[in-house]
Amino acid sequence: MDSFAERLLIWFKQHGRHDLPWQRDPTPYLIWVSEIMLQQTQVTTVIPYFERFMRRFPSVTALAAADLDEVLAHWSGLGYYARARNLHKAASRITAELGGELPASVAELVELPGIGRSTAGAIVALAHGVRAPILDGNVKRVLARYHGIQGWAGQASVLNELWQCAEAHTPDNDVGAYTQAIMDLGATVCTRARPSCEACPLGEGCVASRDGRQAELPAPRPRRIRPQRSVRVLLVQDSERGVLLERRPVAGIWGGLFSLPELAEHEDEHVWCDRVLNARVSVQRNLPAIDHAFTHFDLTIAPTLLKLEAAPAVVMDRPDWLWYKPAMKSKPGLAAPIAALLQSVYSSRGASL
Repeated sequence: MDSFAERLLIWFKQHGRHDLPWQRDPTPYLIWVSEIMLQQTQVTTVIPYFERFMRRFPSVTALAAADLDEVLAHWSGLGYYARARNLHKAASRITAELGGELPASVAELVELPGIGRSTAGAIVALAHGVRAPILDGNVKRVLARYHGIQGWAGQASVLNELWQCAEAHTPDNDVGAYTQAIMDLGATVCTRARPSCEACPLGEGCVASRDGRQAELPAPRPRRIRPQRSVRVLLVQDSERGVLLERRPVAGIWGGLFSLPELAEHEDEHVWCDRVLNARVSVQRNLPAIDHAFTHFDLTIAPTLLKLEAAPAVVMDRPDWLWYKPAMKSKPGLAAPIAALLQSVYSSRGASL
């Protein structure tokens, strides 16, 4: 075992995280779901979602048997919804083709939707103790600083160098503890901003610490002008005080979730209702705009409330549309800002908008 791994394991015994929900009974299924949820999401954010998800989908077969809408509803608020769709798709394949058991090798795991090399490595290391390097965001930061690796990790040459370092440091024994240890070090000590170098077991030999380059390593993604987008949405209410929702396409933002119908830039609200719903509007009111940040752009949502004189029967013939009410027994998967808008509007007006 090299010095890097040895020092990290000693530190982990005393300072690592040992009581996360997925660590108490580290089955492959629990590790898989946790690793998918933890992609680009903080542990503190993930924990309540993970616990709620596991109460409803305690096994891969339970997940496969569930409707995608329900899976998305339990994921709502975590973002990056392709993760939930891929989880459900992979669970269906595991149940139908693999006897309900996740594969125990990296090569087989990466054949499943949504599982890349690093996630597969984490699953086999944490659940089976099989030696496999990982390279999530925290590990990239630790290795880039320790070895003084320059350049953005999205570049193929930089990524390849980081994988070589990950492979070199991963031990043959205690690989599960090592894997958790290097993730924990990046999350709690070798943080992006203000790393606690004085508490780091890898300080000796760390290029960034030696040269005072913590702020520049790893190199950030090259800066681009952040796009600003806007969309007009309609909060259409029928005579029964339900709100019209439309399922979004699988591809694109909020893929597969329900949201509010969108209005073309210059289209009139009344014309839209007449054209799409064959219905008349009795009340129209503009609601406050909502600003929502995605990873690569900012979106301004401009909602308009429309009360209809009667519920249009045409909507009931479309499987991708439904009338939403807070008291619905089966909750649809909602885009987070739309869910917040509906909650605020219903709660402030006694469920009558």
